Amino acid sequence: MPAGCQKCKDGQQLGFDIAFAYQPIVDMHTRAIYAHEALVRGPNGESAFSVLSQVTDANRYLFDQACRVEAIRGAAELGLKELLSINFLPNAVYQPAACIRSTFEAARRYQFPIERIIFEVTEGERVQDRPHLVNIFREYSRFGFRTAIDDFGAGYAGLNLLAEYQPDIIKIDMELVRDIDTSKPKQAIVHGIVAICRALDVRVLAEGIETKAERDFLRDAGIALMQGYLFCKPAFRAIGVIDPSAWD
Repeated sequence: MPAGCQKCKDGQQLGFDIAFAYQPIVDMHTRAIYAHEALVRGPNGESAFSVLSQVTDANRYLFDQACRVEAIRGAAELGLKELLSINFLPNAVYQPAACIRSTFEAARRYQFPIERIIFEVTEGERVQDRPHLVNIFREYSRFGFRTAIDDFGAGYAGLNLLAEYQPDIIKIDMELVRDIDTSKPKQAIVHGIVAICRALDVRVLAEGIETKAERDFLRDAGIALMQGYLFCKPAFRAIGVIDPSAWD
């Protein structure tokens, strides 16, 4: 039996506390919040880096499982009605059907519908086994979860992955978004991504938007889903409030 499956049975504790901040994802077409991304923090709002620096090969599975449960618990307590996006560590998932059990249990315990959960590959996670990741995504889709590829264009999750599996959403890496209104190469790349995803029936989300000029270019390029400081910074253990001026 894989180690992760045994850990799932053992009920081990992570050994350090985590909490979450929630950052809204907006839909420019409906001018409403589409989803909230759960971003890991320390128990007193410490940075994600301070938490992730404590993750090792030995506790990676427990950390991944704890994040899922805590993100769902926090979202339920805040009364989130929109979709909830949870990052996961593909290298911590041994068998999708076994490793998803705690997610189902948390969703049932906190009465958070699984059809409102999006699973996305966590930022910066180097996928060691792409067929394994594709299998995870397909299993999660079969279970009723939505899926997303994060940091698209950053090198780890590129066209080869998209050719094998088409998620519900791809999130364009913020490095492509930054100053896109003045960068013709970035504009050409993003137009290409939008065209590919339109043909594959995949929604595109632009993250890391900080200026109205970036927002306007991306909206004109056909991207409705957006996330970034222009709209709202992550809110620690709270629901973020969209800046009204960000819509106009």
